[in-house]
Amino acid sequence: MDRISALRNIEEALRDFESGDSDLAATEQRVVTVLRTYATDFEGEEGLAPYQATGEGRAHGLVVVAESSADASDRIYDLLDEERGSLDFEVERL
Repeated sequence: MDRISALRNIEEALRDFESGDSDLAATEQRVVTVLRTYATDFEGEEGLAPYQATGEGRAHGLVVVAESSADASDRIYDLLDEERGSLDFEVERL
């Protein structure tokens, strides 16, 4: 899924919510599904790819877009506002 398709799908989910055709929980689920699909199908600029953290604690399951696994690890530490090396996780390219 490209960025424009993702945005259109999110806009459609919001329209359905605003019109009363969808409740908040269903809208949230639709938006999460769009974001997960976008992240796993990401076709970004040269060198960028999605990476997912696996391991213990808060980092587990996080997905970020980065140029390398080292860059992805740094982004995860930044997102969680943690010191480098303070978390036990590995990153894997999706």
